[in-house]
Amino acid sequence: MADNGLQARLGELTLRNPVMPASGCFGPELSALMPVGELGAVVTKTLFAERRSGNPAHRLTETAHGMLNSVGIPSPGTAAFAGHVLPAYRQFGVPVVASIGGLTVDEYWQVTEELAAADLAIDAYEVNVSCPNLEHGGLAIGTEAATVERVVAGIAARTRVPLIVKLTPSVTSIGDIARAAEYAGATAVTVCNTFPGMAVDIQTRTTVLGNGVGGLSGPAVKPLALRLVWQAASAVDIPVVGCGGITTATDVVEFLLAGASAVQVGTATFTRPYTMVEIVRGLERLRAELGVTRLAELVGGLRHTEIPREKPCATSTKPR
Repeated sequence: MADNGLQARLGELTLRNPVMPASGCFGPELSALMPVGELGAVVTKTLFAERRSGNPAHRLTETAHGMLNSVGIPSPGTAAFAGHVLPAYRQFGVPVVASIGGLTVDEYWQVTEELAAADLAIDAYEVNVSCPNLEHGGLAIGTEAATVERVVAGIAARTRVPLIVKLTPSVTSIGDIARAAEYAGATAVTVCNTFPGMAVDIQTRTTVLGNGVGGLSGPAVKPLALRLVWQAASAVDIPVVGCGGITTATDVVEFLLAGASAVQVGTATFTRPYTMVEIVRGLERLRAELGVTRLAELVGGLRHTEIPREKPCATSTKPR
């Protein structure tokens, strides 16, 4: 693949540019509204072993400068994914990142084994560790470094496909969780998933979302996500994929400077499905304006003198 100045690398995975959709915010049907082939990659919705219907309505609601969602991750199961869903993603001629989830540690491994047995053309897995852990009272699997390490190590033992681990922001130290993923064999980490939130209807005196609570995304969370990206990039040697409130090419450059090597766009596509393509085209112009030959030159280029870097917790699983 010729480097057009926008190329991004996530371990062995090379993207023509750093822009891809966030899982759950893109489907092949959007190809009628945008040239998907201009993206760096596409990311599937999170896949579970069995069919899932998701959460009750309402699943989405607007907030100031953002959106709350409680979709519940509907899934067709691995068999239907292999036979019907994946071929639709492969038609665009860009790398396909398959998002995989699990309600238990073993389910992650089961999904990996079933996809490997089907010998599918998948370019990378994004391991969504923000799923509730039914083995430990419904807490997100990604909140414990030891559990993240166990999940990722088990997946790495079952596939040679690059692994991108999508982290939850609901942790005390994003650096500890990122290090656990790296130590277990992750190729990169995505920072981050949505932030927990709630909306209330004062007329009915009930929560707006059918599930009560949901995940906050959109421009309102960008400053929070930028900080977490910077902390994660400071903690690990593998690439970081930034995600949270990105709507413009300028936003992307901010994430690159904070340490991200690539980015994901989610909420912006709900109102403007062509946002990602606009961002890609804007990055070419912005790269020239900033005077860099390659966009990758900006990664980790944030200048600072007084902001302390996050120190590793004593319980970090990675040998120092």
